[in-house]
Amino acid sequence: MSRFARIRAGADPEAGLTLVELLVAAAISVVLVGAACTMLISAVRSQPTLSKKSQEISTARYVLERMTREIRNGISVVPSTAAGSHVEFRTRVRRSTCGGAVQESPSVPAIECRVTYNCTTTECTRTETAPEVSGTAGTPIPIIDNLVSDKVFNPEPSTAPTYIGITLHIANPEGKGELTITDGAGLRIQNYFDEVN
Repeated sequence: MSRFARIRAGADPEAGLTLVELLVAAAISVVLVGAACTMLISAVRSQPTLSKKSQEISTARYVLERMTREIRNGISVVPSTAAGSHVEFRTRVRRSTCGGAVQESPSVPAIECRVTYNCTTTECTRTETAPEVSGTAGTPIPIIDNLVSDKVFNPEPSTAPTYIGITLHIANPEGKGELTITDGAGLRIQNYFDEVN
């Protein structure tokens, strides 16, 4: 007898799946496929919100880094009555003229300008003018929007500040609360006076 015939002869003629077993297996498969599809649909629906949240955080971090870099290069802070929403300081920038084009040549030294950040409950703007001109005289350029609070700057100490804390409160695309990005920087006043003397 051939090997195949021996295997077939030893098999139970009743072997296989019953209709009930087949229906139970099919029902379990439907439940598993349904759960997987629900998770996939949920992930696809939440992706645009997560992408917008990530983009908002990246933009806020970029703006915060730019603000702190300019403050670190700062020479002095101009006193302000608009506590929290406004900061004005003299700093060195890589420009050909204050408010002009970016200076490309690294051999040309940075020039001193007056930089003003003014924030409302919707956006922050940056104005750059000559050191002797008030920051409100220049053209304000929006640098970030989607804010929910105008309390952005926290100069310390309150008189003749040498450190400025920055907190950006951004609307959360998920609708729950707000996103908060915080940093701060101290002015390099001593380095400037050393160069002058």
